[in-house]
Amino acid sequence: MSQLRLGVNIDHIATLRQARGGLEPDPLEAACIAEDNGADGITVHLREDRRHIQDQDVTALRDVVRGVLNLEMALSDDIIGFAKKLVPDQITLVPEKREELTTEGGLDVRKYMDRLKDVVGEFKDLGIIVSLFIEPDIDVIDASKEAGADYIEIHTGTYCDARGENDILHELGRIYRGAEHAVDIGIGVNAGHGLNLENVVPMLKTAGLHELNIGHSIISRAVFIGLAAAVKEMSEAMGR
Repeated sequence: MSQLRLGVNIDHIATLRQARGGLEPDPLEAACIAEDNGADGITVHLREDRRHIQDQDVTALRDVVRGVLNLEMALSDDIIGFAKKLVPDQITLVPEKREELTTEGGLDVRKYMDRLKDVVGEFKDLGIIVSLFIEPDIDVIDASKEAGADYIEIHTGTYCDARGENDILHELGRIYRGAEHAVDIGIGVNAGHGLNLENVVPMLKTAGLHELNIGHSIISRAVFIGLAAAVKEMSEAMGR
């Protein structure tokens, strides 16, 4: 079995920079530090409102990232066009609402099936790996396979926000069952959103898990111990 991969999301490095409108901290420097200290790739979400990561950041990262550059994006014509020119290693299609603080819930794959089939096909023709950010529900996983995606990324936010043992176990059960079904039908399994040093440990039991994409908790921890140490700490928590 291959080692579980860690993708570090550096969006909130850019959030800090945009708070002052200057040049610091630099997402490119963050990407290099993360990869030097155990990250297998870098994830960024180019939002329609450009609230943190900017187009020029992603373009520059394409030349800097040594591992997998994973571009999270909505089904936006503007960003789809940008991504086709950039050709990242992987794209993850996510739902997006302008008023949200962070991505809320998974993509409604059935609702956008026709559009997704076209977009997924176009990206795969360019040799780009395609992942869909979804809830761990059997019907949505089946729809993701139908749409042609290489991977699902299970939205772990509901699990991470759960309080009380019963609720936590319920959400873990959904994740475990969904991942087992994904393995059965032959679609890859990634996961992410809200994961930290504590709640990541039960995720390691998830069937077929290939990659975890983790950002906010690593960047938050880096405030106190530095980014290099925070990436190493998460990598160790993942049993790597």
